[in-house]
Amino acid sequence: MSVQALGALIGGRYAIYAAWINALALFLAVAGSWLLVATRIRYSRAMARVAAKGKQAGGYGMDAATARINRFFTSFGAACLGLALAVSWFSTQL
Repeated sequence: MSVQALGALIGGRYAIYAAWINALALFLAVAGSWLLVATRIRYSRAMARVAAKGKQAGGYGMDAATARINRFFTSFGAACLGLALAVSWFSTQL
């Protein structure tokens, strides 16, 4: 039995499409959350590096490039999570 026929038996005409769209939402959610966690780890390492430099050389903060890339990754990860939520809501309407 084909996957399309099995989907038609289980949940109607568009059930298989909803499952694929929901799988896409799951992928976006995992990617976005991984990006947020990795950015948080990157931020804590940068702050530890600043603290280590501060004791030795009088450094006062994170450089602008690191702060800018952390801000970009945080906003991109949040956008991925928002898009995953929207796609998941869309898949429930099929």
